[in-house]
Amino acid sequence: MIGILATVLVQSSSTSSSIVVTMVASGILEVRPAIPIIMGANIGTSVTNTIVSMAQSGDRETFKRAFAGATVHDMFNWLSVVVLLPLEVLTGYLEKLTFLIVSQCELSSSSIGNQQLLKVITKPFTSKVIQINKKLIAKIAAGEKGHENESLLKVYCHYNETVVTTNGSDGNLTQTILRIPTEKCESLFSILDLGDTATGLIMLIASIVMLCACLIFTVKLLNSMMHGSIAKAIKKTVNSEFPGPCRHLTGFVAIIVGAVMTVLVQSSSIFTSTLTPLVGMGLIEIERMYPLTLGSNIGTTMTGLLAAFAASGGKAEVAFQIAFCHLFFNISGIILFYPIPALRKLPIKGAKFLGATTAKYRWFAVLYLILMFLMLPMSVFLLSLAGKITYICVSSFVGIIIFLIVTLNIIQKKWPHILPKCFQTWEFLPEFMRSLAPLDSIITKVLYAFSGKCSCTCSCDLFKPKTFVDSSSLSSTASSTAELLHTTKDQLKEPSQTFSSDQCVVDMFRNVPGESSQSLLPSIIQRETII
Repeated sequence: MIGILATVLVQSSSTSSSIVVTMVASGILEVRPAIPIIMGANIGTSVTNTIVSMAQSGDRETFKRAFAGATVHDMFNWLSVVVLLPLEVLTGYLEKLTFLIVSQCELSSSSIGNQQLLKVITKPFTSKVIQINKKLIAKIAAGEKGHENESLLKVYCHYNETVVTTNGSDGNLTQTILRIPTEKCESLFSILDLGDTATGLIMLIASIVMLCACLIFTVKLLNSMMHGSIAKAIKKTVNSEFPGPCRHLTGFVAIIVGAVMTVLVQSSSIFTSTLTPLVGMGLIEIERMYPLTLGSNIGTTMTGLLAAFAASGGKAEVAFQIAFCHLFFNISGIILFYPIPALRKLPIKGAKFLGATTAKYRWFAVLYLILMFLMLPMSVFLLSLAGKITYICVSSFVGIIIFLIVTLNIIQKKWPHILPKCFQTWEFLPEFMRSLAPLDSIITKVLYAFSGKCSCTCSCDLFKPKTFVDSSSLSSTASSTAELLHTTKDQLKEPSQTFSSDQCVVDMFRNVPGESSQSLLPSIIQRETII
């Protein structure tokens, strides 16, 4: 859960996994407790493309496809962790397998860890904004004492060294080298010298704003470009299968493509976030998105391997071991949930279910993000602080409840006749325990109270998909308008909608083209109390 929270904060599993590799190499973490953190980093990386999918919430079908395409990554990662984490705790197979590989190979530190790909382009700009004292970070990571009060912000880049000779208490001369700063670094925050806390807060806010802006612009750009012949060509090429008996290899080639592309951009979040809008527009099917996502999971492990090459001394072996744990964890997940067709459908079905739910209740996307990437990790982390016995008891209880729900769902769908009549459906439970409709009604009323009024788009389209009426199809004649008014009032006569139906009809009617329809507005408003 720490891995999930850390990756959500930095928005990159490559960064968080590299930090874990560095901590293992410096001796701060052992390999065994670092493995669950690596698994959590895999889950946290999918938060970015889930946020990207929300930029397409304007259209229900587009949002349904985009959210399903984004969460297929979540489903795979969660299923892999649910299966492989208990297996690792019981057997330690990842730790033992990677130790065997590292012990059989002569691996040592190398300059390959300092190779830069995208940083060659970005470093000239970022160095003008902020410079960090990387040597101090390395000393703190290595556990050296006496650096607690030093600033991580690199303020001065040029120093004059002066040797000072003093008499010690025992009469011996002691020479000390003093570094006197002479010139500040040529970066914005070095000149401002605001301190670590203020600089960190400013950079955090600026990075979040820039990230959201880039994601929105990416979606808008793809939406404007992917039309006509270009869209048809992409859809035909990406979703096509290899001919003949080789068609079964198409998905595995897609995995390789996803891995290579992720290595090139050095971020699985960037790669999957670029694909998510394409899935929303219908250019890439979710069945093709799935193997590309699996490939990005493998590609993102290369950053950890590069970080392991930069490890020094005798710690290089354990750095490589945790980096290989990340790699083989993803490979194990792919072996479990891709080659076998029945298991391959599990993440896809789960993602499509979430997509359909989000299309019906759009607020569910925000609730999903908060619950799965913030509340759940924090709850498990706080529960672990309560003690081992408490953690085991609560986890076991929750696990049993989930197992019973899943089992009963399967039996209800496949063998309902073997169940008592009352258990053949979930009707025996209160509505709030088996449906999101009561919560949807509460959220609708709360938003209505804050907005002060209810437009047609708000109440009929955003929150109540079943009562959506397309105003563009309305006729401008008086007779059809009156018929429409009666029809619409009937559609909106549910108790949860009575507070907004009148205003909804009027607001919808204002958008109807034609002078005759506009001239009837006073009579429509006057007739509301009669109807």
